[in-house]
Amino acid sequence: MEVANSTRVQYFVLLGLSTWPGVRATLFFVFLTLYLLTLLENALIVYLVSTHSELRKPMYFFLANLSCLEMSYVSVTMPTLLLGLWAGPYRIPFTTCMTQLFFFISLICTECTLLASMAYDRYVAICRPLHYPLLMRPQVCMALATASWLGALMVSVAKTTCIASLSYCGPNIINHFFCDVSPLLNLSCTHVALTELVDFISAIVILWGSLLVAVASYVAISRAVLRMPSAAARRKAFSTCASHLVVVGIFYSATIFIYARPSRIKSMDLNKMLSVIYTVATPMCNPIIYCLRNKEVEKALRQAVADGMCSTALPMAT
Repeated sequence: MEVANSTRVQYFVLLGLSTWPGVRATLFFVFLTLYLLTLLENALIVYLVSTHSELRKPMYFFLANLSCLEMSYVSVTMPTLLLGLWAGPYRIPFTTCMTQLFFFISLICTECTLLASMAYDRYVAICRPLHYPLLMRPQVCMALATASWLGALMVSVAKTTCIASLSYCGPNIINHFFCDVSPLLNLSCTHVALTELVDFISAIVILWGSLLVAVASYVAISRAVLRMPSAAARRKAFSTCASHLVVVGIFYSATIFIYARPSRIKSMDLNKMLSVIYTVATPMCNPIIYCLRNKEVEKALRQAVADGMCSTALPMAT
């Protein structure tokens, strides 16, 4: 027993999203297309916000931050998903697994706080419009974004350190397509009470805290909108918040189901399916949801396309 406990796992085996060879080939090209589409969509959002002065507003500042996060997010989890679909179950070194876990935790915590900041921005815009230039001035927006990124890094350092310090004596097979918290806790051969406590506290502070801010903001927004005398004004106010509300609902529903429980998750197949929602589907759909029926973004996109066509046509004409 002492020899077994002193033996440390040097690598893990990721089973991937599917172990069926016939299905893997089709899924590989599907997810590769989704990955490239996600990078293109979010890069386009960042480009439009940074190059068009009419989009230099707090709402689009946070949207650009979210797009940068989504590109990083999918680039952390998608390569191992694609590799598993291409090659089947494969080995991932212990240090590589912990590195992936660190960036994944950091990015998912950042997304929680960014979504809360975006909800607060909509609350100020609708409920306190006269104070909006003061409460959401550039310094405040920058402070909120910086706190989101740096705070998530600190949480990720604590959680990853706790998980990496556990003993993994075998088996070393992870039934997932990336190194996630619950599969790693299931493989630990030591007591994980402290790690689960840190995980639970971070979930309370980051996940539930940001969700509380978002819910409180939208409750206040709903009350303010319902008191508006004009039906047109109510429709306009709801349309500005509907896209963000959809993203918040999808993201938090999947995340809470997986991470808000302090105990280990046994149903790894369900865990993988839900993980696809917030690691693949959400980053791909966010730009579409936010920009759908957004006249300012549509105008900037049309202008960018027109400028691109003009710049292409000029050399041909000369």
